Amino acid sequence: MCESNVYLYSEDKGEELLLERVDKIIPSGDELFLENIFGERKIVKARIKEMTLVEHKIVLEKI
Repeated sequence: MCESNVYLYSEDKGEELLLERVDKIIPSGDELFLENIFGERKIVKARIKEMTLVEHKIVLEKI
């Protein structure tokens, strides 16, 4: 399995699950397009804060 769970980080709330089993991230300017294996899609104004691929975890931080 190559997909990862994506979390959105904020200082007041910590890491919150944004989208599960994401297999595609496409950057466009200051936005990221996310798509998971179920066809769910989200666009978020964020940057990648941390990627831990062995743990299948990607943490984003709002811009």
